[in-house]
Amino acid sequence: MTVAEADSGATRPAISYGDFEKVDIRAGTVVEARPFEGARKPAIQLWVDFGAGIGIRKSSAQLTRNYRPEELVGRQVAAVVNFPPRQIGKFMSEVLVLGFPDGEGEVVLIGPERKVPDGGKLY
Repeated sequence: MTVAEADSGATRPAISYGDFEKVDIRAGTVVEARPFEGARKPAIQLWVDFGAGIGIRKSSAQLTRNYRPEELVGRQVAAVVNFPPRQIGKFMSEVLVLGFPDGEGEVVLIGPERKVPDGGKLY
């Protein structure tokens, strides 16, 4: 299935609960955010605190259409924390911050509706 097909409303093949358990999605608080200078596509560099067990991890996200760096600091987000790090330009992205596309296909972040402990696992 292509990304376009997934975005069109089609669902992906069924997975087992065991498959779901392999994806480690945690809540964390953005402690620093800055424009990603020199990125090929406009992006924001994030430092997200996932608590004592995981610590602060970095991410690069194409959020510039809906967010300014200063408004992200203090916000709780959801992120996949068990992907291998990925080099993006001169920046090492360590987690995948999660979001949904808005009506124009731009990222809208997801996170808990109420404050939860940093590092809390999605279930």
